[in-house]
Amino acid sequence: MLTRSELEDRIAVLLGGRVAEEVIYGEVSTGAHNDLEARHELARLMVMQYGMSEQLGPMTFGAASRPCFLRGSGLPQEREYSEESARRIDGETRSIIDRIYDRVRDLLTARKRVLVEAATELKTERDAGGRPAQGAAGRGARGVPR
Repeated sequence: MLTRSELEDRIAVLLGGRVAEEVIYGEVSTGAHNDLEARHELARLMVMQYGMSEQLGPMTFGAASRPCFLRGSGLPQEREYSEESARRIDGETRSIIDRIYDRVRDLLTARKRVLVEAATELKTERDAGGRPAQGAAGRGARGVPR
């Protein structure tokens, strides 16, 4: 069981890498692709399954009871809500992500110096071949070098 703020914090973490790229480099890369999918799925679940939408209220949309063997099968699923509800769901999902994105951007912009210092530290902890340096971070389980 997770609270609304815990879910929002998870979305914030998933947005962190992309926002950091924007703040530091002024552009984004393809590196955060999986994070983008995961944050969208979390925000959509908040709206459609958990009733955590400010605009739509404590309602659920769609069939959460689809048999396990059909979930993620790529088979089309019948929608149990109107086109208008679908637009409102999309809008509310977007609103949640945008609000959290702004929160993360404000935080990383305010602490940009710390962000740059951390990135510099990570960059210098690599050997000449670009591999992580052998140290505490360069050891696997039981202290065995990776």
